[in-house]
Amino acid sequence: MKLAIVGGGPAGLYLSVLLKRRDPSHEITVYERNPEGSTYGWGVTYWAGLLDKLRAGDPESARAVADASVTWTDGVAIVRDERTVHRGDAGFGIGRRRMLALLADRARELGVRIAYEHDVTGPDAPELADADLVVAADGVNSALREAYADHFGSEVTSGRNRYVWLGTTKVFDSFSFAFKETEHGWIWCYAYGFSGERSTCVVECSPETWTGLGLDALGEADSLRLLEKLFHDLLDGHELIGRDRAGEPAQWLAFRTLTNRVWRRGNLVLLGDAAHTTHYSIGAGTTLALEDALALADALHSPAPDLDTALTLYGKRRRAELVSAQSAARYSARWYENLPRYMRLEPARMFALLGQRHSPLLPHVPPQLYYRLDRAADSLEPLRRLKRWLGPRVARAVHGRDR
Repeated sequence: MKLAIVGGGPAGLYLSVLLKRRDPSHEITVYERNPEGSTYGWGVTYWAGLLDKLRAGDPESARAVADASVTWTDGVAIVRDERTVHRGDAGFGIGRRRMLALLADRARELGVRIAYEHDVTGPDAPELADADLVVAADGVNSALREAYADHFGSEVTSGRNRYVWLGTTKVFDSFSFAFKETEHGWIWCYAYGFSGERSTCVVECSPETWTGLGLDALGEADSLRLLEKLFHDLLDGHELIGRDRAGEPAQWLAFRTLTNRVWRRGNLVLLGDAAHTTHYSIGAGTTLALEDALALADALHSPAPDLDTALTLYGKRRRAELVSAQSAARYSARWYENLPRYMRLEPARMFALLGQRHSPLLPHVPPQLYYRLDRAADSLEPLRRLKRWLGPRVARAVHGRDR
């Protein structure tokens, strides 16, 4: 097959590796509009389960990603000025730029052509004319998808809160949160390490807090200084790093959740953020994109009788597999949008409910009562079984209404 993959992010590059590894006769070109080494974001997170899948897909790139990652097991929350620690499962962080470089090196090693600074502006671009398969891996703003938005059934909903991606010179050895109350409302930060020199910080707040603190009007440098003061105990004197926007305001965003009713049109198929997005607070965006690549590679090398059938099966499989993650992401985003509801709890209990924010039951039960029921459910087997049974059923019901 001749394949054109539009978008050189993790999903597009990893797909090229998987397909070229399975069949070296594939002619694969990855088109990336940005220069090599240029990327948004700082670090990405993932968990051990993804590494197992990557090892099955391509042991060489999985080994390189694992070797370049940092790990943590604890969660730490600073609520006002009180620090709480929660023991958890191992998590991993890797710089986005580093991950892209490793996947690009592996793709080129296998014979994939990568064309940087090459913008494919739509489905009629000459680069795509003779491709047997065109993969839209060009992100949430996909030009290929937008050309047929009605066909794909694209829907975008914007979250209420404002957030900004930043870096810091502090290296965190745990996944850390800090919640600060100001006269204009709450503002909070998620922070995690991704190398021996840098960490990611995502700062979020309500629109009222954002405007009340003047963050909507401050230049980036002044915004960073204000945030450094607010989160001084989290940062331990280290600086925050922005995107070098000089006197322009920092790039505060409202998260956009994208869904598509179908994922293919003819020989065009969606992958990663071009197909779906899930709120950053569950830390699954890159994982889900890489899982898309694994599923598409499986479909293309399955016993399916033709390309149309393979692409249809891929879309059905992934949409079904995403139900749980998309439900968790919706509830997680809403938890933060309703943060004041939980901040009256003592910090240890608030942190416990932070870990339960994916629950479809939590918005409907008073926080103190939910906390007590949850503790009881963990100690009584009948309640534990009821909790496991109710959660997925409520999630599926809500998902069905959202569709």
